Amino acid sequence: MLRAGLIHQIAAGIFDFLPMALRTKHKIEDIFREEMDAIGGQEVTLPVVHPAELWQKTGRWYQIGSDMARFKDRNDRDMVLAMTHEEIMADLAKKYIKSYRQLPTMLYQIQTKFRDEPRPRAGLLRVREFTMKDAYTFDRDEAGIDAYYPHFYQAYFNIFRRSGIDVVAVKSDTGMMGGRMAHEFMALTDIGEDTLVLCDACGYSANRQVATFRKPAPPATAPAPLEEVATPNVTTIEALASFLNIAESETAKAVFMVADIDQPDGAVKEQFVFCVVRGDMELNETKLTNVIKARRLRPATTPEIQAVGAEPGYGSPIGIRREQVLLLVDDLVARTPNLVAGANRAGYHARNTNYGRDYTADLVVDLVAASDGHACPQCGEALYNARGVEVGNIFKLGTKYSKAMGATYLDEKGDEKPIVMGSYGIGSGRLMAVIIEMLHDDAGIKWPITVAPYQVLLVSLATEKTPEVTAAAEQLYATLLKAGVEVLYDDREERAGVKFNDADLLGIPIRLTVGAKGLKNGIVEGKLRRNGEMFEFAVDAVVEDVCALVAAEIERINATAAPVPFEDK
Repeated sequence: MLRAGLIHQIAAGIFDFLPMALRTKHKIEDIFREEMDAIGGQEVTLPVVHPAELWQKTGRWYQIGSDMARFKDRNDRDMVLAMTHEEIMADLAKKYIKSYRQLPTMLYQIQTKFRDEPRPRAGLLRVREFTMKDAYTFDRDEAGIDAYYPHFYQAYFNIFRRSGIDVVAVKSDTGMMGGRMAHEFMALTDIGEDTLVLCDACGYSANRQVATFRKPAPPATAPAPLEEVATPNVTTIEALASFLNIAESETAKAVFMVADIDQPDGAVKEQFVFCVVRGDMELNETKLTNVIKARRLRPATTPEIQAVGAEPGYGSPIGIRREQVLLLVDDLVARTPNLVAGANRAGYHARNTNYGRDYTADLVVDLVAASDGHACPQCGEALYNARGVEVGNIFKLGTKYSKAMGATYLDEKGDEKPIVMGSYGIGSGRLMAVIIEMLHDDAGIKWPITVAPYQVLLVSLATEKTPEVTAAAEQLYATLLKAGVEVLYDDREERAGVKFNDADLLGIPIRLTVGAKGLKNGIVEGKLRRNGEMFEFAVDAVVEDVCALVAAEIERINATAAPVPFEDK
């Protein structure tokens, strides 16, 4: 994007959009509007600067850390730069929605957001300031949002496919947004930061943060006596399995964390969290965060681990100071007999540890991450991992924000009830970057015609000795514009090779070349950027033929916006 002159960076994660990029951004946002309007949306614009009190009402002022940009105005009032607009939309609904007759309602905006991202990366893929289309639904009950949600699901597939890319929808963590269901729309690419868990056999898809899998049946073995075994300098699961000549699945792994947990009095308490998972599996920190309702997690330090009676590298729940520990055990560990675990003293492990006999937990839950080869929870076939970039998300928020903001309506009986909300977002800049990431070659961009800054690039190969080429190119340029074709005219005094290389870099879908040799033969040369196909247009029919080609390319892309089944699973 920098090479093509689309953007200019002015700070980490903060970019100028230059003319070509802005044209594409506007086209993407026009697609947003068309698809939102088609499912009953009404566009609004809400402010970027919010009074802190709105965020304090929902508690997110206290829950969100340094990602939120806070400042004080001239009257010393706390203010916030918008990360998202749930609070403001709920406040708007509180003021204007009074009756069940006004529901359902859907509002959307295309507006600036700011998140003080600690690690901006990859151009527009992870930035601090960005433009988002965020939509919000307001319903009278859960059945209402359940009925509306699939319309957004389909509209988002339409948006991405009309923008020239395909995506997969995966079930995801609701995160700081809250709510009872969320989906992320992922573009599959190796540069993605998210790991997706997929099944080709039945179509199961989920972000690894929330993915489940069908866990293997443990062996039907009677509990054996507990015994210590010397394991000098054996501090990892891999080393333990090798030393004892057993499988990693026959071991139990201790993971020590410290969680910040909100207390009923509004304080935040640091809680030592001890997790036990099978040695061949990984702790899923998102699952842990959700089950204990932690604000944040961090690894425990060696002194903190030793303070509860455990030993790093040789830890287990046996003999620890339970009153200081929140102990969670993965459900597979609780069902598996005779696992090897630490003995809580350096150089020793314990054979034949058994849940229920040797220790018990505060919670027995699913704590582990799904990985390649695990059995699909729906059909049992092998799952596989893929990398993806999140390009959109949809959430069933429920009443979290409406209750906090006092957004209610009166039903048919005159009873006051909280409005049920949903939230739905897509970033236009990130989508632009993902389109380029997925549609390019070594020479440059391959814009889909529906979002390309221009539909046609007209290249003049005129020289001082060929004024007839200049005249023909300028006439063709004017005629194409009059016909409604979006044309970028390259009349620079550069060599043909330079112009063609720049044309490939810019990625305009159709290139027309007017040169002396072609005019002599009565033709204008054409090239499709997406596949390199070459054309020869007759000079007297070029405008008609180009218009037909533009229409065909638009239709080819729009035809991909076909119905997608939605399964509430």
